[in-house]
Amino acid sequence: MRLHELKPAPGSTKKRKRVGRGTGSGSGTTAGRGMNGQNSRSGGGVRPGFEGGQLPLFRRLPKRGFSNHLFKKTWTIVNIETLNVFEDGTEVTPEMLVEVGIVKKYEDGLKILGNGELERKLTVRANKFTQSAIKKIEAAGGKAEVI
Repeated sequence: MRLHELKPAPGSTKKRKRVGRGTGSGSGTTAGRGMNGQNSRSGGGVRPGFEGGQLPLFRRLPKRGFSNHLFKKTWTIVNIETLNVFEDGTEVTPEMLVEVGIVKKYEDGLKILGNGELERKLTVRANKFTQSAIKKIEAAGGKAEVI
């Protein structure tokens, strides 16, 4: 037996039903959807879990368990290359970043990432730094201070 001689077992495969291909095909015009109603329309049908207006099962069951979502910290992230807008010797703080417009909203803390290059000598004050960010700040002659 060779690869090109392989065939599926007889009766195991069926031809695909081609709907909406004219009246002679047997499933033209309405394409097997019937005449009227919600399911005959494009985009018709009900959403998953819908029970005809009865309160769905997922809403009847009690909520259980614990979610850590309420206690999650959201970090405001800034890449090092964006700090090049400041003058040499500036002390960069989260409040200053909001003032200048680099950061729209200061969340639970500021994290400085090491993307790009820093060409200024800055003192950067933030809650967290990546190792590459610390190296690049110090290589430019600045300081990375953790708040």
